Amino acid sequence: MLLEHHQRSSGALPLLDAPRGSVAASRPRSLGHRASPTWVRKYSAALAAFEALAAAVAGAAVVFTRPGGLDTSSNLFWSALVLVVGWPVLLGISGAHSERVFGTGSDEYRRVGRAGFLLLAITGFISYAMVLELSRAFVVLAMPALVVVTAIGRYAARCYLRRLRSVGRCTKRVVVVGRGGAVLELVERLQRENYAGLKVVAACTTLTDRVRVGEEAGVPVGSLDDVIAFAGRFSADTIAVTSASETAAQYLRQLSWQLEGTGIELLVAPGLIEVAGPRLHIRPFEGLPLLSVEQPCFEGWRRVVKGGVDRAVAGFALLLLAPVMAIIALAVACTSSGPVLFRQERIGINGRSFTMLKFRSMVADADRQLERLRQDNISDGLLFKIRADPRITPVGRWLRRLSLDELPQLFNILGGSMSLVGPRPPLPGEVANYDSQVSRRLLVKPGLTGLWQISGRSDLPWEESVRLDLRYVENWSLALDLLILWKTGRAVLSRNGAY
Repeated sequence: MLLEHHQRSSGALPLLDAPRGSVAASRPRSLGHRASPTWVRKYSAALAAFEALAAAVAGAAVVFTRPGGLDTSSNLFWSALVLVVGWPVLLGISGAHSERVFGTGSDEYRRVGRAGFLLLAITGFISYAMVLELSRAFVVLAMPALVVVTAIGRYAARCYLRRLRSVGRCTKRVVVVGRGGAVLELVERLQRENYAGLKVVAACTTLTDRVRVGEEAGVPVGSLDDVIAFAGRFSADTIAVTSASETAAQYLRQLSWQLEGTGIELLVAPGLIEVAGPRLHIRPFEGLPLLSVEQPCFEGWRRVVKGGVDRAVAGFALLLLAPVMAIIALAVACTSSGPVLFRQERIGINGRSFTMLKFRSMVADADRQLERLRQDNISDGLLFKIRADPRITPVGRWLRRLSLDELPQLFNILGGSMSLVGPRPPLPGEVANYDSQVSRRLLVKPGLTGLWQISGRSDLPWEESVRLDLRYVENWSLALDLLILWKTGRAVLSRNGAY
């Protein structure tokens, strides 16, 4: 174990050996309680101001549109005033102003929804207990609309916060602790997904891994004894411990004791990074909290619903986009010789082949020109990628930038060989070189879009695209599909990786 390994290599564990008496006595004086960062206070205040404004608008919309006009003595008027103050307070009580929910995850929206239910419940209780006559429009329209507007405002604020975090602002300073390989994996993940707001400032690992971690992570590295000292030296407000069988419970317990009262957050990476939250459950067993991991679901009613939604949406989209597709087909036919549609064999669910359709974006003899361009391949895996591919036609380049060349795949979805969301459809030659792990991509239907589409498209290295596809396969859900579809539009408009 990590603790045992360290004890063998250094003899004792000064960091974790608290003297008898108060554990807090072992905490360095430099790690006193820290106030929330300035950006957190400003961000929370801005959210509260927006929420109060939204409540004021919702209340005013009902008060000023009621028959008889404004009546400052009415219950409705005073209820609207209370709503302006009460709504931000309820959000605070529900935890929607907690820094831990800012910027990532769905918990922020759940807490907004919880505050909305609490608002309706309190309103109903008070109106019944005090026999108050409230406008139905106030309860049935204004309050639900307020919850929706608040959620939209949170989304806009989250987008702004992520942009700031991508340039290194509004972040938490993190010291990563654990074995070398696990530390490097977590550091690489946090640096890649910088929108999460966790900036790695140092790492602490075993003595045998210090040199390797220092060279590859690019951050100051210390031993396991240096965790508290590094937290003070680098003004860290978070310590992330990589978890595995090596991480002893006693290590985490004593580390948490030493962090008491400092305001430093302790995070534990569970070693299940690619397992989504809905598959993880804490199940207590005789006082012992065990982490239960559900098996991935590839069959059942959700699969039937997914197929039905795919076909319904594809059919509706084809009707809606028929004029656009006709214009694209005409543009392709008039600007270059060859067929309008490009047909190519791809591999789908369970290894079954199908013919994938796309608008032709290259010259007709593109395949024959492939060999002379192989030296320009920039892919690090089984794919062929080339920037500024000379085989792409002018119209095709425009189609690719907006992903409009993929619209004919709606026919594949309607026919059942593809899905709206799924892994990237692979070529037969690509599948022939798959190992057993990568072959799990074939357990679900390939998709018109997917995690790879919203994460960089062609800019992604091979290993990263495989990791994203496998994450989707293992954790797919209807909610995840909706989230990916929502983000696809933004990814297409950004044009990143479109070549």
